[in-house]
Amino acid sequence: MKSNSENVPVRIYSGSPWHAALLKSILEDAGIPAFLKDEYIATIAPWNAAPGGYNTTDVMVAGQDFEAGRAIAETFEQNLRNDG
Repeated sequence: MKSNSENVPVRIYSGSPWHAALLKSILEDAGIPAFLKDEYIATIAPWNAAPGGYNTTDVMVAGQDFEAGRAIAETFEQNLRNDG
C-alpha cells in the first residue's frame, strides 16, 4: 500500500486554462496521470480563482509523480518563454 504522501496531489504548474490543458495532455502522454484544478471557474470568473485573474488553472499530479511531472512542466515553461 502506498503512503499518503505519495497519493496527495501537488501542483506542478499554474497558467492559463489553455496552457494547463495542453500540459495535462503532455503529462498523460508520458504516462503521468494529471488533473486540472479550477479549470471551469478560471474560464467563468478568473478573478475568483486567482488574484487578478492571472494564471488561474493549476495542473496537479500525485506526489509520487512530482519529480517526473515537474521536469516535464519546466521544459514546457521554457518552451513557452522561447516562443514568446
